[in-house]
Amino acid sequence: MDNLQTLNTLGLSLPSPAYLIGAILFGILGYAAYRYGKKSSLSIPKWLGVALMLYPYAVSDTTLLYIIGALLCAGVYFYRH
Repeated sequence: MDNLQTLNTLGLSLPSPAYLIGAILFGILGYAAYRYGKKSSLSIPKWLGVALMLYPYAVSDTTLLYIIGALLCAGVYFYRH
């Protein structure tokens, strides 16, 4: 437990379970969107899939993670044809 206290004093904390679940979920959905876009030669779903896989590395707030993920998923849904 001393290691966790040391990390907290440095300003670092572990992500919440909700954040981890969201990051994994949107990563899987991003991979599926990337594969779909690549297979059907559609560039917008392909790049939205890449964005879905990578954006959790740049976002640290759980609420923002779910909002951005939902918007990117909506983009894949509307540009799937």
